[in-house]
Amino acid sequence: MDDIWNGVVAAFGLIITLDADLIDITLRSLQVTLTAVIIGAALGIPLGAWLAVSRFRFRRATIAILNALMGLPPVVVGLVVYILLSRSGPFGVFGLLFTPTAMIIAQVIIVTPLVASIAHQALRDVWADYHDLLISLNTTKWQRIRTITWDARRALLTATLAGFGRAIGEIGAIMIVGGNIDQVTRVLTTAIALETSKGNFALALGLGFILIGLAILVNLAMHWLSRTEQRGRW
Repeated sequence: MDDIWNGVVAAFGLIITLDADLIDITLRSLQVTLTAVIIGAALGIPLGAWLAVSRFRFRRATIAILNALMGLPPVVVGLVVYILLSRSGPFGVFGLLFTPTAMIIAQVIIVTPLVASIAHQALRDVWADYHDLLISLNTTKWQRIRTITWDARRALLTATLAGFGRAIGEIGAIMIVGGNIDQVTRVLTTAIALETSKGNFALALGLGFILIGLAILVNLAMHWLSRTEQRGRW
């Protein structure tokens, strides 16, 4: 129990004094995660909107597959990306393995189905309200997508935040493709695992507190947005 207490005290000391390693790892984690979430949202939101307004033969099967991809095992994603980016893989010539770019690619694959699925569910309801009006106005598919996307912007921001929450706590895929290299690819989750195995509980707890804080902030933002959206409907 004393070890835990001492670790907590030391962890808060590192946070208060803005320890260089702590700041470096946190900023890199935010850089990788935010980049992946922005790309994932840029891909997932249009995909969700397109599925909401389109009707084609295998639409239901496509939506079912998309929903299933929300539960992609991160280690499998990491393995596939590793093979693709390794020297013997088709993209090995670019030398991306064990770089932040490889970590971003893995996280984009994980985040995009989640954002797209949540976006589709939100936009489907909005499309049901706008369907008759937009059809009667003889709008193009792009105009329909733009209209419902703008109207559901709060819900889409919630979808993006959900993607951020998924990405910030991810460890399996980025450990495989990033290699947890000090000052290169080490992020919050991989650093926590490493420092715990080394017995450096102070730094591990400090990183853990930051990770928990970021997760809480994301959940509070999602809660606030959902309440704001409900008030807007009334």
